[in-house]
Amino acid sequence: MNSYNYTNCNIVTIGELNLDMKIFIGPRLRKMRRERDETQAEVAKRLGISTSYVNLLENNERSISAAVLLRLLEIYGVDWRDIADESNASKLADIRAALDDPLFELVRPDLGQLRAALIHCPNFAESFLKLHRAHQSMTEHLLSGTHDQITSEITSASPEASVHAYFRSQNNYFEALETEAANYFGSVDPPRDEIYSWIKKRQQDKLGLQISLAPADDLQNSLRLYDAKSKKVVLSEALDHPNRIFQLLHVGCLIEHKALLDALIEQSNIADEHGQNRCRVELANYFSAAVIMPYKSFLDETISSKYDFDHLATRFGVSFEQACHRVATLHRPGEAGVPLFFFRIDRAGNVSKRLNATDFQLAEYGGACPRLDVHNSFRTPGRIIPQLVEMPDTSRYLVFARTVDRPIATRHNQDNRLAIAIGCDVQHAKAIGYADELHLAGARATEIGINCRICPRGHCEQRAQPGLGLSSQFNTNHRGATRY
Repeated sequence: MNSYNYTNCNIVTIGELNLDMKIFIGPRLRKMRRERDETQAEVAKRLGISTSYVNLLENNERSISAAVLLRLLEIYGVDWRDIADESNASKLADIRAALDDPLFELVRPDLGQLRAALIHCPNFAESFLKLHRAHQSMTEHLLSGTHDQITSEITSASPEASVHAYFRSQNNYFEALETEAANYFGSVDPPRDEIYSWIKKRQQDKLGLQISLAPADDLQNSLRLYDAKSKKVVLSEALDHPNRIFQLLHVGCLIEHKALLDALIEQSNIADEHGQNRCRVELANYFSAAVIMPYKSFLDETISSKYDFDHLATRFGVSFEQACHRVATLHRPGEAGVPLFFFRIDRAGNVSKRLNATDFQLAEYGGACPRLDVHNSFRTPGRIIPQLVEMPDTSRYLVFARTVDRPIATRHNQDNRLAIAIGCDVQHAKAIGYADELHLAGARATEIGINCRICPRGHCEQRAQPGLGLSSQFNTNHRGATRY
């Protein structure tokens, strides 16, 4: 429920909206008025203000006062989220990250100009970011030498990037999926040591599924198979107990909540089939995590344990990676955890999974910055490595990295290991227990970038290729820390 806080103090809040700052509602006020077929004079009369003031508001020549906004919400019965564009914060972060590209070094607008652009031209951000993504994609093709492969990908993001962008636009939170997950067992709360049996029986009774385990050799390179025609689900013995539960819930979601998944995918505006299928998989994964890690109890345990991921994994009977992934989705309005980013890499630094509710930027193409200690975590398997890092724009983040093991079925695929990193803005350090040992006061941060191609740190000893916008001239009489 939205909270209206009428106080004598200077700051008034509506839900998550802080009215102590200037708020411009021009395009949204004009749209609302036209939908109701009202004139500016009629709106002015209902709100008790002048017609000229309504005109100034619609043209973003004045910010709306707290008193007028409260009357607007009360008289017209609209939700404050319909007036305040919450997406502007993430759009601003994305634009600032894109402008860190050395391409804009000499023409980089300041923060005030960017905010003004978002206020006065709401569609600017999406158009600019689409253009920049196209530029990045084209540059990647050129750098890799595949000139003949410059196709339609240049003007559109990859399916994985589209799914990531959709999740980011939703702040990695889906209320509809949370609601269905909360109602999964009805009024029954099954014992944790029997949850697999409960899920299996529920899916057999309600969905008519036939569930069985099969030797890993019989499934070859598959961990789970579902035959829709025969309604048979086969799980590999290579899956450990938490992942057997997860895979059963995943299949059940695809069947039982198909209509909901279809609606969410339509909302995403992802057009290509590959992207839609990827999105469906990620939404089903979200649902599965929400069932076994219920929002309220998981958030409470997360806060009380100071984000102790090992403790959370043990408490809820999930894997370390599943616990980290779930923590990164705790963004219910009015009941949210620390904004986090989460990503997973292989030994070569390729990012295979990511979520982000912060301004931290990951490269869409190529590996993560080699100065991130997530790469070093392969040297100390199973141990969490905390690190304080600084981006080129001087923003600082706490990053916590650890390896995770993939299913191992035979001696031929030993050490099948990945690494994950999860982090937050340094301002949230006190909420995270892993930060205690870093002694942040006066600590020196590791300077990192997005990746070498667009990193402006010209003298980095880890540079693997020349950065765009940096000098590419070689001095035969000088050898720096690297060839570049």
